[in-house]
Amino acid sequence: MKFVIRLNLRCLFFAAGMGLGLLSAGAFSAIAAGTGRQLLHGHVPAAVGRLQAVGNLPPTNQLHLAIGLPLRNPAALDELLQQIYDPASPKFRQYLTPGQFTEQFGPTEPDYQKVIAFAQTNGLTVTATHGNRVLLDVSGSVAEIEKAFNVNLHLYQHPLENRKFFSPDSEPSVDLDVPLADISGLNNYSLPHPKNIITSHSAGATTALPKAGSFGGAYVGMDFRNAYAPGTTLDGAGQMVGLLQFDGFYSNDIIAYENLLPGSPRVPLETVIIDSATNPPGSGNIEVSLDIEMAIAMAPGLAKIVVFEGNTAAGFFNPNDVLNTMAASNMVKNLSCSWGWSGGPDATMENIFLQMAAQGQSFFNASGDSDAFTTGSGSVNGVDNPSVTGSPSSSPNITQVGGTTLTMNGTGDSYATETVWNKNNGTGSSGGVSSYYPLPIWQQGITMAANHGSPTNRNIPDVALTADNVYILYNNGGNATVGGTSVAAPLWAGFMALVNQQAAAAGRASIGFANPSIYSLAKGTNYASCFHDTTTGNNISGVSPTNYPATSGYDLSTGWGTPTGTNLINALVALADASIIQNGGFETGNFNGWTLAGNSTIGTTVYNGVISAGSLSGNAGTNFIHAGTYGAFLGDNQIATISQTVNTFPGQGYLLSFWLANPASGAVQQFVVNWNTNSPAVNRIYYLTNPPALPWTNITFVVTATGTNSTLQFGAENDPAGFGLDDVTLIAIPSPAITTFSKKTNAFAFAWNSLAGVGYQVQYQTNLIKTNWLVLSNVTATASTMRLTNATGSDPQRYYRIRRLP
Repeated sequence: MKFVIRLNLRCLFFAAGMGLGLLSAGAFSAIAAGTGRQLLHGHVPAAVGRLQAVGNLPPTNQLHLAIGLPLRNPAALDELLQQIYDPASPKFRQYLTPGQFTEQFGPTEPDYQKVIAFAQTNGLTVTATHGNRVLLDVSGSVAEIEKAFNVNLHLYQHPLENRKFFSPDSEPSVDLDVPLADISGLNNYSLPHPKNIITSHSAGATTALPKAGSFGGAYVGMDFRNAYAPGTTLDGAGQMVGLLQFDGFYSNDIIAYENLLPGSPRVPLETVIIDSATNPPGSGNIEVSLDIEMAIAMAPGLAKIVVFEGNTAAGFFNPNDVLNTMAASNMVKNLSCSWGWSGGPDATMENIFLQMAAQGQSFFNASGDSDAFTTGSGSVNGVDNPSVTGSPSSSPNITQVGGTTLTMNGTGDSYATETVWNKNNGTGSSGGVSSYYPLPIWQQGITMAANHGSPTNRNIPDVALTADNVYILYNNGGNATVGGTSVAAPLWAGFMALVNQQAAAAGRASIGFANPSIYSLAKGTNYASCFHDTTTGNNISGVSPTNYPATSGYDLSTGWGTPTGTNLINALVALADASIIQNGGFETGNFNGWTLAGNSTIGTTVYNGVISAGSLSGNAGTNFIHAGTYGAFLGDNQIATISQTVNTFPGQGYLLSFWLANPASGAVQQFVVNWNTNSPAVNRIYYLTNPPALPWTNITFVVTATGTNSTLQFGAENDPAGFGLDDVTLIAIPSPAITTFSKKTNAFAFAWNSLAGVGYQVQYQTNLIKTNWLVLSNVTATASTMRLTNATGSDPQRYYRIRRLP
């Protein structure tokens, strides 16, 4: 792929092609569109069927609705998501901008205009349009809304709360030939609620247990970094955290909390008002303060925290408006939600989450605080029950965060142990099985027998963080010790800010939707180094006496567990350079992942194998280990091969790298490397015969895939000694993309993404009509980002492009 920059002395332009790709658990399907009236579903709370109306909603009352439109090309989006989150894909982490997402997958402009015309024809006022055309905000009187959507809006006495609620008595329908997904705001059966539990108030030290935190036993400030990011200098600099909220906060509470942290950081706060929200700080200000303070505690150097504040006034509550605003604010990559609401599963909400994933945004959601979700969509705390405030805790397109009770060494000095957060009274880390969403592809391959999870449906949560014994300041000078997965979600958003800070410093893209990367690491050999595995406790309650126990590995109380700090940060960032070869360093101690053929065993001597330092007499095994504990010894008296078949993308280039040693020269020595041995035309890319003694030597090639899978094969014969082979990697070479550019006096400077060891050629031309591009520079990349500055000379303008050398 090539990228072209046009430079003149007045302004700088560049045009670049953009690779696409991503992973999805599958999007909702909108109802079929056609001529005639469309019937929409999921707008009548189940309780309405058991209640008698106590009156009608006054016809002059004003309601504010958000009409949802389905995405286009859902199959193409699903394929794109899989590629964006597949390290083997050339489109790995090549995210879309909001404009690119809309162009490819948003509803068309003509369809959007038809919905606008429908609303206006029916007397509704368009109050807001959205750039992705997924939502249209309208307002109107009850009478106008009843006519437009063919419903009757009644008042009912709430069965669980001391208030009345409004709802249609039947599902809405529209006479429109453009498909709609849903309509938010047609009932207010359930109001949003924060997911936090207050355990004590105090004017000073707390009485919370265990007494391991630095604030009278409670956790505050640096305690979280000491436990989950020890020793790192990363502080979130250059990163922003976005928080979904439905209440206000007191800024002086945040300043007072910052004064408890070393250096008294001052993280700028920005409030984005949505749907004309004018919420003065109410009872929910504890949640808003908690979320802000946890993000600052984990990432005290954040460039900004953005509070996305939605309206909870009667007739205004539309969470999709808040979510869509967060998606449109694409520069904010680290997002968190600690509120729940009713009405899910929601097609439009899922489409917004998919857009976030396509744009490289990470969204962490508090799983809930009601212990194990009981089964069935109609259960008292069923995660998919649209009548309870479980949304969006079952969504497969965001990261669900459970909670733990943390014990630290000393007084907040270092991590000690964790168990599942459970107060044993129906209050604890929520987790369970969705009755609606199928098993996502990244959750496949996990044995669910011990943890009681589902092999067919989405399991919750994905990860966890501490959710107990946390000291906060709120309510204009008040304080409390709190618990809940409300604590854990913003801590994860702060932690991801540290990850993305390191990624940005390395010239790499953000991590984006975290689950594909988290599950890939957790299911691999580095699980123990990347996560604290919570293996004690459960989220059992009186209504769920057997589910769910904490187990080794993944479980439905704390997911994969909590982060270990720099190990996980490094691993998440390094996935951008991930090799698709399994066991390339032979650190399993055997040929696991490889196929060995033609091997000879004479007597007790095995001629080809994986060896450790002491495997051969006289400790000679050290000659056959380049790095780590093991290496491959290839020394048969005939050609024997090891091979591995990997998933590839046709036409994609890959950088093959391996280390080779030959401790002793001699006759009858052969070493060969073949690529695409599974195709009719085997490509021999390297051959040695009777070479001299070789110290460890790094050998690299650029190879190209011709199919969806390719086989790499090493063959060796070495009668007098043996070849050493180690650290084999095969990494997809990303298409060069401009990451930064700037104009200087009679010069330009730009940087592009690269892969160390790969050659690139910078070319220029003064007239695009000409075909003979001039070579400016040949560069072999030494890092993941390469930079170039060049004078323009006397040329009034130039075009530049970067091409990968073969």
